[in-house]
Amino acid sequence: MKELIGTGVALVTPFNPDFSVDIEGLKKVVNYQIDNGIDYLVVLGTTGESVTLSKQEKQLVIDTVVEANASRLPLVLGIGGNNTTAVVEEVKATDLSAFTAILSVSPMYNKPTQEGIYQHFAAIAKASLKPIILYNVPGRTASNMLPETVARLAVDFDNVVAVKEAAGDIVQAMKMIDLTPKDFLVISGDDMITLPMVLAGGAGVISVIGEGFPAEFSQMVTFGLKREVEKAYELHYSIAPAIDYIFAEGNPAGIKEVLKLKGICDATVRLPLVSVSNHLSESIQRFIDSL
Repeated sequence: MKELIGTGVALVTPFNPDFSVDIEGLKKVVNYQIDNGIDYLVVLGTTGESVTLSKQEKQLVIDTVVEANASRLPLVLGIGGNNTTAVVEEVKATDLSAFTAILSVSPMYNKPTQEGIYQHFAAIAKASLKPIILYNVPGRTASNMLPETVARLAVDFDNVVAVKEAAGDIVQAMKMIDLTPKDFLVISGDDMITLPMVLAGGAGVISVIGEGFPAEFSQMVTFGLKREVEKAYELHYSIAPAIDYIFAEGNPAGIKEVLKLKGICDATVRLPLVSVSNHLSESIQRFIDSL
């Protein structure tokens, strides 16, 4: 899956001030990524506020991104949840012709055992005609998908091709890289440790900060993949303060504020999320000016 090596970004869903989906804003976001060196786009992930979108709105987002992308970059679609049967049905019912792969999050709230997580993804793998990227994000799911479980899925199912690893634990990430097959991709889901993961053998990142600073962040990942370590770390440390800023009051409120300040789309988010404070907005503006 060479299409998934490098920098992917988790697209926001821009909203108008009345909370409706901002189609023109979404097109601008897509073009901003493509024009600044991003390698692939992830649609309807956590950053896209997918849990607050209706079925009709999700389809609108998909149609808008597919049209704006115009086959220029590979697309990944988020399809996940904690009801295995419902996820399997959604995978089967969704037109995935425009997508390279699906990104599916480990079940949240239920807190399954490792065997439960394995069986959940086994059911999805058996149902999917597209490659699957597993998504481990314990901070949101309340359960950690262990490296051994990832490796078991990677070995047992040819269409389980990658994991987005967002536990924020470089030791766990290294263990996943070590235990999984050589052609399996361990993708960073944590912007701050993306470079160490890449240098340890990771395949790149599905990023949030990369959406706001695509040229800089994608260049950092490229340098890392090429083992141009000093250049890569120079970029890492120049971007690192912004990573703290965008997550300080929650995702995607922070990255939407970056996009707003750059004139790309509005910063409106849907409840229960709220926009960032004036203080944080001022800090982000100072960072943008300094960069």
